[in-house]
Amino acid sequence: MITTRSWADARRLWDHHLMHHTPRPCSVIVGLGSHDLGVADAAAGLYLRGLAPVIVFTGSTSPTTRERMPRGEAVHYRDRAVELGVPESAVLIEPRARNTGENIRFSRALLDSAGVEVDSVLLVSKPYEERRAYATARKLWPEADIVSASNPMTFEEYVASIGDGRMVIDMLVGATQRLLAYPAQGFMIEQPVPDRISAAYERLVGDGFTRRLIP
Repeated sequence: MITTRSWADARRLWDHHLMHHTPRPCSVIVGLGSHDLGVADAAAGLYLRGLAPVIVFTGSTSPTTRERMPRGEAVHYRDRAVELGVPESAVLIEPRARNTGENIRFSRALLDSAGVEVDSVLLVSKPYEERRAYATARKLWPEADIVSASNPMTFEEYVASIGDGRMVIDMLVGATQRLLAYPAQGFMIEQPVPDRISAAYERLVGDGFTRRLIP
């Protein structure tokens, strides 16, 4: 049972993680692998709007994707984008990354090896990963201009699309913990976390939404 307070706190975290960037033409679109095919949908939509000439899909598998994406997140994302009208020739696949830092580092290396000059990146993630993805890319790809993007939807729409509110809240809590912990470890740049967001995070941890926390 998810309480009214927990839903309200989850919405607070959701709103904080959105960067509210306006998509614009960039050198490349990079779609970060996950359980959510909506990332592929968003990346394909941006490509079909003419906002970049090439897409990189990056991601291996994780405990949440091993069964539903057995060929790897990047491969399933590519197939979805091609179904939506993106030419297969416009998609590069990075199939090894298992975390956001590897997504960025391996995508950057792939583009270098392909001879693609990059000065700006449309970085596509799940909505609640926008801020974390942005902060990680700014740390690991500092010379590129990073524009965060995701499937535009409300928190309620996203929960309905996933069909598992507890999992979504667990993911939000995990993403917030990483915003708090990772800058000191050198994994991302510092991002402001207002007191009201820290308080909402602490209440959700206290309510048991801990499945995505790191030790």
